[in-house]
Amino acid sequence: MVPLPAAQRRSGPWLILAAAALWSTAGAAIKLCSLNAWQISFGRSLVAAGVLWLFLPGARARPTRSTWAVAAAYAVTVVLFTVANKLTTSANAIFLQDTAPLYVLLLSPLLLRERPTRGELLSVPLFLLGLLLFFKDQLTPGQVSGNFIALLSGVAFALCILGLRRLGGNNAPAVLLGNLLAAAASLPGSVGGPPLTGRDLAIVLFLGIFQLGLSYALFSRGLRHTPATEASLLALLEPVLNPVWAFLLAGERPGPWALAGGSLVLLGTLWRTLAPWVESRAGVPS
Repeated sequence: MVPLPAAQRRSGPWLILAAAALWSTAGAAIKLCSLNAWQISFGRSLVAAGVLWLFLPGARARPTRSTWAVAAAYAVTVVLFTVANKLTTSANAIFLQDTAPLYVLLLSPLLLRERPTRGELLSVPLFLLGLLLFFKDQLTPGQVSGNFIALLSGVAFALCILGLRRLGGNNAPAVLLGNLLAAAASLPGSVGGPPLTGRDLAIVLFLGIFQLGLSYALFSRGLRHTPATEASLLALLEPVLNPVWAFLLAGERPGPWALAGGSLVLLGTLWRTLAPWVESRAGVPS
């Protein structure tokens, strides 16, 4: 393999950090938009599909059956995440979606024939405890529904991760198709919603162009020059910044139990990411 130029090796992590920073703006932007969740989901995914079509020529390849399956999981993920953000806090939505590694651990042996390592299995109790803490705050009925929808988004996200892993480097068509499916699924619910204002239009364009479209292009390019473990760690910037933007821009304060649960989820994700590397260095068999 030809060694990568030093400039490319240095730029890879910065591209992934930029992508994670853009992802993290979703919660605050959705909160600030007066449109309903279906309108936001429709506009965001439609615009993102256009961005991917323009800037990622590889995304235009003809989809296979596997591509359709992964695209469906992606569409469910982004639609449910938008709906959850309208019903519960941004912190709850992103932290509960980030329980996806727990479901990946459970499903990998079945779908990918990949058995989790001992260190990865040790992260399961952290995820489970973190999940329980989210429901200890005083929640309105809408927030409870939002939390459960965010949980379902995490399950769909796990299926999406497993599918993208199976597709390997040829996953851009699945993301493009997934955005088109998300837009189509959201269209019926967007009819008859609140009227579109100039501010709402600007927010939807930002979400589609930068938060969803450009961010994937940056992440895809950065991943070419960054080891997978390092990329996973850098992507943790998203759940860290998401509630910060929601607090600074939308004045939303997550509950103390949600923050505690989110911290455990982040810790579990961090350990799951580092465990294979730690065990390989220590010579522990998987």
